[in-house]
Amino acid sequence: MNEEVHEGDYVLLYFDEKRKWLVKVLEGREFHTHKGIIKLSNLINHRFGERIESSLKVDFWVLKPTLYDYIMHAERPTQIIYPKDIGLILVKLDISSGKKVIEAGTGSGALTMALANAVKPSGIVYTYEVEDRFIESAKRNLKKANLLDYVIIRKKSVKEGFIERNVDAIVMDISEPWEVVPKAFEALKNGCSLASFSPTINQVEKTVEALKKAGFIDLSTIECLVRELRVEPGKTRPFTRMIGHTGYLTFARKTIS
Repeated sequence: MNEEVHEGDYVLLYFDEKRKWLVKVLEGREFHTHKGIIKLSNLINHRFGERIESSLKVDFWVLKPTLYDYIMHAERPTQIIYPKDIGLILVKLDISSGKKVIEAGTGSGALTMALANAVKPSGIVYTYEVEDRFIESAKRNLKKANLLDYVIIRKKSVKEGFIERNVDAIVMDISEPWEVVPKAFEALKNGCSLASFSPTINQVEKTVEALKKAGFIDLSTIECLVRELRVEPGKTRPFTRMIGHTGYLTFARKTIS
Protein backbone atom coordinates (compact mmCIF):
# COMPACT_ATOMS: atom_id res chain seq x y z
CA MET A 1 0.00 0.00 0.00
CA ASN A 2 1.40 3.41 -0.98
CA GLU A 3 1.97 5.78 1.92
CA GLU A 4 0.28 9.18 1.76
CA VAL A 5 1.45 12.58 2.96
CA HIS A 6 -0.29 13.99 6.03
CA GLU A 7 -0.24 17.45 7.56
CA GLY A 8 2.83 17.80 9.78
CA ASP A 9 4.91 15.33 7.77
CA TYR A 10 8.31 16.23 6.40
CA VAL A 11 8.79 15.57 2.69
CA LEU A 12 11.73 15.88 0.34
CA LEU A 13 10.80 18.07 -2.62
CA TYR A 14 13.02 16.86 -5.44
CA PHE A 15 13.72 18.84 -8.61
CA ASP A 16 17.07 17.35 -9.62
CA GLU A 17 20.15 15.81 -7.99
CA LYS A 18 21.44 19.22 -6.86
CA ARG A 19 18.14 20.84 -5.94
CA LYS A 20 16.08 19.14 -3.26
CA TRP A 21 14.53 20.58 -0.13
CA LEU A 22 13.31 19.11 3.16
CA VAL A 23 10.04 20.85 4.04
CA LYS A 24 7.27 20.42 6.61
CA VAL A 25 3.77 20.11 5.17
CA LEU A 26 1.48 22.65 6.84
CA GLU A 27 -1.91 24.02 5.85
CA GLY A 28 -1.65 27.59 4.56
CA ARG A 29 2.13 27.50 3.97
CA GLU A 30 3.87 28.00 0.64
CA PHE A 31 7.31 26.94 -0.55
CA HIS A 32 8.98 29.43 -2.91
CA THR A 33 11.61 28.42 -5.46
CA HIS A 34 13.00 29.87 -8.69
CA LYS A 35 10.85 27.23 -10.41
CA GLY A 36 7.63 28.55 -8.93
CA ILE A 37 5.54 28.33 -5.77
CA ILE A 38 4.22 25.11 -4.25
CA LYS A 39 1.26 25.30 -1.89
CA LEU A 40 2.19 22.78 0.79
CA SER A 41 -1.45 22.03 1.59
CA ASN A 42 -1.68 20.59 -1.93
CA LEU A 43 0.72 17.83 -0.87
CA ILE A 44 -1.71 16.44 1.71
CA ASN A 45 -3.08 13.05 0.61
CA HIS A 46 -0.55 12.85 -2.22
CA ARG A 47 1.39 9.60 -2.31
CA PHE A 48 5.14 9.61 -1.76
CA GLY A 49 6.82 9.26 -5.13
CA GLU A 50 4.19 11.29 -7.01
CA ARG A 51 4.85 14.42 -9.02
CA ILE A 52 3.39 17.81 -8.22
CA GLU A 53 3.37 21.00 -10.29
CA SER A 54 4.56 24.39 -9.12
CA SER A 55 2.78 27.63 -10.03
CA LEU A 56 5.04 27.79 -13.12
CA LYS A 57 3.95 24.30 -14.24
CA VAL A 58 7.33 22.82 -13.31
CA ASP A 59 7.37 19.24 -12.02
CA PHE A 60 8.71 18.32 -8.59
CA TRP A 61 8.68 14.89 -6.96
CA VAL A 62 7.34 14.34 -3.45
CA LEU A 63 9.70 11.88 -1.74
CA LYS A 64 9.75 10.31 1.71
CA PRO A 65 12.85 11.58 3.56
CA THR A 66 15.50 9.05 4.52
CA LEU A 67 17.89 9.24 7.45
CA TYR A 68 20.49 10.50 4.97
CA ASP A 69 18.19 13.40 4.03
CA TYR A 70 17.61 14.37 7.65
CA ILE A 71 21.36 14.33 8.32
CA MET A 72 22.35 16.30 5.23
CA HIS A 73 19.57 18.89 5.76
CA ALA A 74 20.17 19.25 9.49
CA GLU A 75 20.85 22.55 11.25
CA ARG A 76 24.62 22.89 11.54
CA PRO A 77 25.91 25.14 14.31
CA THR A 78 28.91 22.78 14.25
CA GLN A 79 30.62 20.57 11.69
CA ILE A 80 28.85 17.24 11.37
CA ILE A 81 30.10 13.69 11.08
CA TYR A 82 29.17 12.69 7.53
CA PRO A 83 27.30 9.53 6.50
CA LYS A 84 30.48 8.01 5.04
CA ASP A 85 32.02 7.99 8.53
CA ILE A 86 28.76 7.25 10.33
CA GLY A 87 28.38 4.00 8.40
CA LEU A 88 31.77 2.76 9.59
CA ILE A 89 30.96 3.71 13.17
CA LEU A 90 27.64 1.84 13.17
CA VAL A 91 29.17 -1.35 11.74
CA LYS A 92 32.45 -1.38 13.67
CA LEU A 93 30.67 -0.72 16.98
CA ASP A 94 27.86 -3.18 16.17
CA ILE A 95 25.16 -0.60 16.93
CA SER A 96 21.74 -2.25 16.72
CA SER A 97 18.27 -2.25 18.26
CA GLY A 98 18.25 -2.48 22.03
CA LYS A 99 21.83 -1.30 22.57
CA LYS A 100 22.88 1.35 25.09
CA VAL A 101 25.30 3.83 23.55
CA ILE A 102 27.20 6.85 24.88
CA GLU A 103 28.05 9.75 22.58
CA ALA A 104 30.61 12.26 23.84
CA GLY A 105 30.00 15.53 22.02
CA THR A 106 26.50 15.97 20.62
CA GLY A 107 27.30 18.90 18.35
CA SER A 108 24.58 19.31 15.71
CA GLY A 109 23.22 15.83 16.39
CA ALA A 110 23.94 14.25 13.00
CA LEU A 111 25.64 11.18 14.48
CA THR A 112 23.09 11.21 17.31
CA MET A 113 20.31 10.76 14.75
CA ALA A 114 22.04 7.76 13.19
CA LEU A 115 22.76 6.16 16.57
CA ALA A 116 19.16 6.67 17.72
CA ASN A 117 17.80 5.26 14.47
CA ALA A 118 19.95 2.15 14.95
CA VAL A 119 19.11 1.46 18.62
CA LYS A 120 15.35 2.13 18.44
CA PRO A 121 12.81 1.10 19.59
CA SER A 122 14.21 -0.53 22.74
CA GLY A 123 17.70 1.00 22.98
CA ILE A 124 18.88 4.42 24.11
CA VAL A 125 21.59 6.94 23.26
CA TYR A 126 23.12 8.97 26.09
CA THR A 127 24.69 12.03 24.50
CA TYR A 128 26.84 14.57 26.37
CA GLU A 129 27.16 18.24 25.45
CA VAL A 130 28.01 21.44 27.36
CA GLU A 131 26.89 24.12 24.88
CA ASP A 132 23.22 25.11 25.19
CA ARG A 133 22.91 26.26 21.57
CA PHE A 134 24.24 22.92 20.31
CA ILE A 135 21.82 21.04 22.56
CA GLU A 136 18.83 23.02 21.29
CA SER A 137 19.86 22.58 17.67
CA ALA A 138 20.38 18.83 18.14
CA LYS A 139 16.95 18.55 19.78
CA ARG A 140 15.32 20.23 16.78
CA ASN A 141 17.14 17.94 14.36
CA LEU A 142 16.20 14.83 16.35
CA LYS A 143 12.57 15.91 16.68
CA LYS A 144 12.35 16.56 12.94
CA ALA A 145 13.49 12.96 12.29
CA ASN A 146 11.16 11.53 15.00
CA LEU A 147 14.15 10.24 16.97
CA LEU A 148 14.16 12.39 20.12
CA ASP A 149 12.40 9.68 22.18
CA TYR A 150 15.45 7.42 21.88
CA VAL A 151 17.96 9.97 23.17
CA ILE A 152 18.84 11.28 26.63
CA ILE A 153 20.81 14.53 26.43
CA ARG A 154 23.09 15.28 29.36
CA LYS A 155 24.47 18.80 29.81
CA LYS A 156 27.73 17.72 31.39
CA SER A 157 31.43 17.75 30.60
CA VAL A 158 32.66 14.28 29.71
CA LYS A 159 35.95 15.10 31.44
CA GLU A 160 33.98 14.67 34.69
CA GLY A 161 33.09 11.13 33.66
CA PHE A 162 29.98 9.31 32.47
CA ILE A 163 26.95 8.50 34.62
CA GLU A 164 26.21 5.23 32.79
CA ARG A 165 27.95 1.88 33.26
CA ASN A 166 28.10 -1.29 31.14
CA VAL A 167 27.11 0.43 27.91
CA ASP A 168 27.46 -1.43 24.62
CA ALA A 169 29.45 1.23 22.74
CA ILE A 170 30.98 4.69 23.10
CA VAL A 171 31.61 7.28 20.39
CA MET A 172 33.74 10.36 21.05
CA ASP A 173 33.74 13.48 18.88
CA ILE A 174 35.55 15.92 21.15
CA SER A 175 38.71 18.00 20.92
CA GLU A 176 40.77 16.09 23.52
CA PRO A 177 39.50 12.49 23.51
CA TRP A 178 42.67 11.15 25.14
CA GLU A 179 41.70 12.89 28.37
CA VAL A 180 38.40 10.99 28.46
CA VAL A 181 39.71 7.51 27.60
CA PRO A 182 39.96 6.34 31.26
CA LYS A 183 36.37 7.51 31.87
CA ALA A 184 35.23 5.68 28.75
CA PHE A 185 36.95 2.50 29.95
CA GLU A 186 34.95 2.66 33.20
CA ALA A 187 31.62 3.09 31.39
CA LEU A 188 32.08 0.51 28.63
CA LYS A 189 31.03 -3.12 28.91
CA ASN A 190 33.90 -5.63 28.82
CA GLY A 191 34.77 -6.73 25.28
CA CYS A 192 32.79 -3.91 23.66
CA SER A 193 34.03 -1.21 21.32
CA LEU A 194 34.83 2.49 21.29
CA ALA A 195 35.24 4.93 18.41
CA SER A 196 36.92 8.33 18.38
CA PHE A 197 36.58 10.87 15.57
CA SER A 198 39.37 13.44 15.23
CA PRO A 199 40.28 15.82 12.40
CA THR A 200 44.06 15.82 12.98
CA ILE A 201 46.80 13.18 13.21
CA ASN A 202 48.19 14.78 16.37
CA GLN A 203 44.88 14.11 18.13
CA VAL A 204 44.87 10.54 16.84
CA GLU A 205 48.38 9.83 18.14
CA LYS A 206 47.55 11.06 21.64
CA THR A 207 44.27 9.12 21.66
CA VAL A 208 45.91 5.87 20.53
CA GLU A 209 48.55 6.12 23.26
CA ALA A 210 45.85 6.73 25.87
CA LEU A 211 43.83 3.75 24.60
CA LYS A 212 46.84 1.44 24.83
CA LYS A 213 47.66 2.67 28.32
CA ALA A 214 44.07 2.12 29.49
CA GLY A 215 44.02 -1.50 28.32
CA PHE A 216 42.19 -1.32 25.00
CA ILE A 217 43.19 -3.71 22.21
CA ASP A 218 42.40 -4.28 18.51
CA LEU A 219 43.20 -0.66 17.69
CA SER A 220 42.75 0.63 14.14
CA THR A 221 42.58 4.08 12.57
CA ILE A 222 40.74 4.68 9.30
CA GLU A 223 40.30 7.59 6.93
CA CYS A 224 37.27 7.18 4.66
CA LEU A 225 37.26 8.98 1.30
CA VAL A 226 34.22 8.91 -1.00
CA ARG A 227 34.28 9.63 -4.73
CA GLU A 228 31.03 9.91 -6.67
CA LEU A 229 30.78 9.03 -10.36
CA ARG A 230 28.89 10.74 -13.14
CA VAL A 231 27.43 7.82 -15.10
CA GLU A 232 26.64 8.32 -18.80
CA PRO A 233 26.90 5.74 -21.59
CA GLY A 234 30.44 5.73 -22.95
CA LYS A 235 31.67 8.65 -20.83
CA THR A 236 31.37 7.67 -17.17
CA ARG A 237 33.88 9.57 -15.05
CA PRO A 238 34.44 10.71 -11.47
CA PHE A 239 33.07 14.06 -10.38
CA THR A 240 35.78 16.70 -10.18
CA ARG A 241 34.88 17.32 -6.53
CA MET A 242 34.75 14.67 -3.83
CA ILE A 243 34.17 14.32 -0.10
CA GLY A 244 37.79 13.95 0.94
CA HIS A 245 39.26 14.31 4.39
CA THR A 246 36.73 14.93 7.12
CA GLY A 247 38.52 13.19 9.96
CA TYR A 248 40.18 10.04 11.24
CA LEU A 249 38.25 7.26 12.95
CA THR A 250 40.03 5.31 15.66
CA PHE A 251 38.47 2.09 16.95
CA ALA A 252 39.36 -0.05 19.96
CA ARG A 253 37.96 -2.80 22.18
CA LYS A 254 37.91 -2.99 25.96
CA THR A 255 39.59 -5.88 27.75
CA ILE A 256 39.27 -7.04 31.35
CA SER A 257 42.14 -5.43 33.20
